[in-house]
Amino acid sequence: MKLLTLLREKAYEQKEVTLASGRKSNFYIDVKRVSLTAEGSVLIGKGLFEIIKKYFPEAKAVGGLTLGADPLVTAVAYTSQLEKLPINAFIVRKEAKGHGTGKLIEGGHELPPNSPIVILEDVVTTGGSGLEAARKVKDHGWKILGIAAVVDREEGGRENIEKEGFKLYSLFRKSDFENLKI
Repeated sequence: MKLLTLLREKAYEQKEVTLASGRKSNFYIDVKRVSLTAEGSVLIGKGLFEIIKKYFPEAKAVGGLTLGADPLVTAVAYTSQLEKLPINAFIVRKEAKGHGTGKLIEGGHELPPNSPIVILEDVVTTGGSGLEAARKVKDHGWKILGIAAVVDREEGGRENIEKEGFKLYSLFRKSDFENLKI
């Protein structure tokens, strides 16, 4: 409940916005406002780690599309080490680096093909970012167990993700913010 209150106070705004999906919305949740704070990182790391332990216990790593997933994967990796159940992190670039090694995925070099991983998302609207990361990870040769998110906006993302054969678990849904009294 502490995390939900923190997200509601610092990350949730009722205002007209255009989302990454191109859709219009009357509210916005900027999870980075919380995930990049010390307290938020701890709470999000614990929450997502609990989802992974419960629904994806075989996971060897977590990753997601940069930039929203960056603080999440670090928080989960850190929490998992403290819990003595280490899960490493990786980051999926939107495009391969144009220099150096040209990597599309940073981290996870120790993982063999078919390693079980979980995609992390800050906010799921249509599921596009999570599915983009999942496709790139699948092409990389790893096995996607599912997607774990901080917030599900309840705007079709879960259904789109499930159509692709993955499960989505989230810490919170849009309705949780609407029902929270602060």
